Amino acid sequence: MSKVLITGAAGFIGSHLVEGLLRETDWEIVILDRLDMSGNLERLLDIEDWQEHKKRVQFVWWDLKAPLGTFIKKKIGKVDYIWHVAASSHVDRSIEDPLSFVMDNVVGTCNILNYAREVMPKLFIYFSTDEVFGPAPGETTYKEWDRYRATNPYSASKAGGEELVVAFENTYKIPSIITHTVNVFGERQHAEKFIPLCIRKILKGEKIQIHSQKGNSGSRFYVHARNVLKALLFLTENHKSGDKYNISGEREMTNMDMAEFVSKVLGKPLKYELTDFHSKRPGNDIRYSLDGTKLEKMGFKYPKTFEESLTKTINWYIKNNNWLYE
Repeated sequence: MSKVLITGAAGFIGSHLVEGLLRETDWEIVILDRLDMSGNLERLLDIEDWQEHKKRVQFVWWDLKAPLGTFIKKKIGKVDYIWHVAASSHVDRSIEDPLSFVMDNVVGTCNILNYAREVMPKLFIYFSTDEVFGPAPGETTYKEWDRYRATNPYSASKAGGEELVVAFENTYKIPSIITHTVNVFGERQHAEKFIPLCIRKILKGEKIQIHSQKGNSGSRFYVHARNVLKALLFLTENHKSGDKYNISGEREMTNMDMAEFVSKVLGKPLKYELTDFHSKRPGNDIRYSLDGTKLEKMGFKYPKTFEESLTKTINWYIKNNNWLYE
């Protein structure tokens, strides 16, 4: 039986990874989380069949801005895999307080890598973002080893964490890979994110602000958190240590198209207002895009379609509307 340490597993993406592993593997799971505004134990308690499977899960409280202490290391024990998902990830907050993002995403990554040096897992996965490459104008798509061009402190801090992973693999021979992931959506996402925000405002008949540039709304590629779990399990078995992999998602949608899709599923009218993108959100980019050819050529396929996943997510929020007001 394998054992995985997942940092930030009480967060939105992390909780989906826990849920998927409980369903699809017999792995033991150690959660390392500090339970801040992103980490919420309710996400774990909300997992289907949690009571049945919780004996395979161990929770350890720790803030990765500090090195792991001896007691914490012993509590975690020997692990086979480390999935480093924990991060501060809100662009606007990173612009207001860049140093906190450096502490969480760079210093925190260094501290978990130092722990990895001691336990030498079979694989260390660093969960990064498409935002390290900066804006993708037109039909630009970025491959795994393309240059960085961070446009805000959040993406710069994630790029810094990436470079530490590369350095530790080269210097200390820690088996590791880096994933870049597009916008992740799904159940139990923080209420400030665009999809739950759209659901909440449409249900209440409120106006949604659609950020745009020269009349065109911003766009993102999307992937459901369950499909992210599938990609990570695939890469655990099929990877080259020291390499990077794009989890590019199944579909690109403009903000306008996304709001209209949500409105259609809810069966309620959409009220919106186009707002100037850069004056409202300096440091944000109008479009991101990743080239997913590498994973595709390796044989990976997303098990659920985008439309199926998104419709299921919207209907889940209707039945669990308490998650729209986190």
